[in-house]
Amino acid sequence: MSQESTLIASDIEAYLSQHEHKGLLRFLTCGNVDDGKSTLIGRLLHDSKLIFEDHMAAIKKDSKKFNTTNQEFDLALLVDGLQSEREQGITIDVAYRYFSTEKRKFIIADCPGHEQYTRNMATGASNCDLAIVMIDARKGVQDQTKRHTYIASLLGIRHFIVAVNKMDLVDYDQHTFNTIQQDVLKFTKELSIPDIHFVPMSALVGDNIVNKTTAMPWYHGTTLMSLLETINIEAIQTDKPFRFPVQYVNRPNLDFRGYCGTIVSGAISPDSRVVVLPSKKQSTIKSIVTYDGDLSLASEGQAVTLTLADEIDVSRGDIIVCENDNPPTITSHFTATLVWMNDAPLLLNKAYEFKIGTQVVTGRVTKINYRVDVHTFEQQATSNLQLNEIGSCHIDVDVPVVIDRYDDIQGMGNLILIDKMTNETIAAGMVICTDDISLTTFKRTYTASEVALNEYIRQHYPEWEAKAIK
Repeated sequence: MSQESTLIASDIEAYLSQHEHKGLLRFLTCGNVDDGKSTLIGRLLHDSKLIFEDHMAAIKKDSKKFNTTNQEFDLALLVDGLQSEREQGITIDVAYRYFSTEKRKFIIADCPGHEQYTRNMATGASNCDLAIVMIDARKGVQDQTKRHTYIASLLGIRHFIVAVNKMDLVDYDQHTFNTIQQDVLKFTKELSIPDIHFVPMSALVGDNIVNKTTAMPWYHGTTLMSLLETINIEAIQTDKPFRFPVQYVNRPNLDFRGYCGTIVSGAISPDSRVVVLPSKKQSTIKSIVTYDGDLSLASEGQAVTLTLADEIDVSRGDIIVCENDNPPTITSHFTATLVWMNDAPLLLNKAYEFKIGTQVVTGRVTKINYRVDVHTFEQQATSNLQLNEIGSCHIDVDVPVVIDRYDDIQGMGNLILIDKMTNETIAAGMVICTDDISLTTFKRTYTASEVALNEYIRQHYPEWEAKAIK
């Protein structure tokens, strides 16, 4: 077992202290079916000596029945836990695994590669900082490679590792790797991906996963594990506007009323002047309460209870913001990118429930601006969205909601659609802009040529036409 396991056995307090101060990286594996995503995660855990002996024994036993490789045991079985997954040798649902090394803690989301399970992939990507895009060296870039990369970039992931897997099956050919690298760079030019790395590997054999291989002397980069341990994920920004969606009003007795939730952006301290939206009532933070005691400062990601100096009406779904911060938008009309996740198509003007943070309102999709062709990233006219399709939609809600653009504050710009009859989640979305959006901001969010952009503005925003042509 690993060094950490020895520390657990000898000094649990030292282990907990060491573990508490490590950084956390959430990442997912995605790509086409059979590209080796589950095997990669199994190899990461195995070569890092992070698998307990009894678990390893169980995998060896199961490998006799479900093995899809010629190895002593099938590493993919570490994450493919469903019976149907093992029988078919595929991933169906998102599987999560947790592990840590001396440098970092990790949460892995192993996402399915089949097109019919694209919605599961979007779910797995929603809370990740980094995406590992798997590509079979024999097949190169596939449609699902593009679809998963596009969805991951839509969801705000800015760090990508392209893992060119099964290099052993192409005799570790450098030309094959270089060709795939150029193909990926070509289609990702259309996407917002500021940080991308490429690693040639073999998850089955273990080349360049944890240990550097000698089979590819032409590759001068680092291993996958080394990248995961050292890649620079942006730290929490306390200078961003403060946003606190109220999840629960805590009233245990006559002397205490607190507002519970998780800070999705910025920071807050006692005596800060705040505004409750949408009511616009003002007050001052009296205290920041936690189980371990009151805090002098709380920031993004912390779950806290806020108490206010004034007796004002605050309910679940309200948003607490700082008085002097850049305020969010309160609106009944906005545009969002939707990933459709239901077998039944999107119907215009049908009443759906929209859950935005802790806010739940009834609304309708009144217009589909365009659908994205995931093969070419072209924006196409359409009257509906089918399963796994992605489109820009105009949404009207019955009650004004408090939102930010997803690119600005993810926790205030993400949403899900719920079928009112079945209570199923049928779509996930990201707010692009609101009705009072400026032309400059709109241009920044619209990824098309200047000619196509001007034509789109003529059709949908004629009030901007004169400015757009300039």
